[in-house]
Amino acid sequence: MAALQKSVSSPLRDTLAAGCLLVMVLCAQGGTAAPITSHCRLNESDFQEPYIFNHTFTLAQEASLADNITDVRLIGNKLFHGIHQVTKRCYVLKQVLNFILEEVLFPQSDKFHPYMEKVVPFFSRLSKKLSQCHVESDNQHIQRNVQNLKNTVKKLGESGEIKVIGELNLLFTTLKRECAQVDQGWKMGY
Repeated sequence: MAALQKSVSSPLRDTLAAGCLLVMVLCAQGGTAAPITSHCRLNESDFQEPYIFNHTFTLAQEASLADNITDVRLIGNKLFHGIHQVTKRCYVLKQVLNFILEEVLFPQSDKFHPYMEKVVPFFSRLSKKLSQCHVESDNQHIQRNVQNLKNTVKKLGESGEIKVIGELNLLFTTLKRECAQVDQGWKMGY
């Protein structure tokens, strides 16, 4: 019985020691800790599902044929105006991705078969992986940029939704460039 109590108390003791060490480190830093934004990343392998690149680009190409608005770009540099940190840029894309899924892809999922039924679950998985991505600091630029995109899509109506689908290839490549971590570190796409 004493041996059982000793083996149980050893992991508890180790956990308490680790907690005390963490408190000491925080005290040595003046009690402040950097915000945790490690959830604002994807792995490059997330973009290597079989055929997803081809399905996404073919879907975008099909929708582009129905897109009659040629003077508006939704997914581009304008999204990142005033936003320079990689984690914040990925957070912008998380917000855009969630909007596109909820307001465009889910309602339009009965169109553009068979590619839509492959691409929507792919983007849904990316959204789920980014669900814990948050930015702790001032994010007025982020909210303004995302709201501008939302307003443009809503103003254009169904044509805006078709345009979004026609730019899924841009969303794919931008998510990969801004959010995917490569083996050697962050891939900075500036």
